Amino acid sequence: MKKFLVLLVLAVFVGTAVVAVAADTVTYDAKMGKVTFNHKAHGEKLGCEACHQGTPAKIAIDKAAAHGDACKNCHKEKNGPTKCKECHVK
Repeated sequence: MKKFLVLLVLAVFVGTAVVAVAADTVTYDAKMGKVTFNHKAHGEKLGCEACHQGTPAKIAIDKAAAHGDACKNCHKEKNGPTKCKECHVK
């Protein structure tokens, strides 16, 4: 019984950590492969104002936006990944 409780507590702890990390990321499906965006890391590095103008809200991301001002142009400026397979993972 004691081992079961220890394993249960450990499982809850690990599960909570996984959910916390997953909440910080957004995944976009694309023909070239999924693009995973770490919202928390971008916000800590750049600040909300870099992407969100005014009150923070969702930003519509499509291929044109991702390959333009929303992502790729900023990546070029800040030395982020710019090659297809650096963002797209199959």
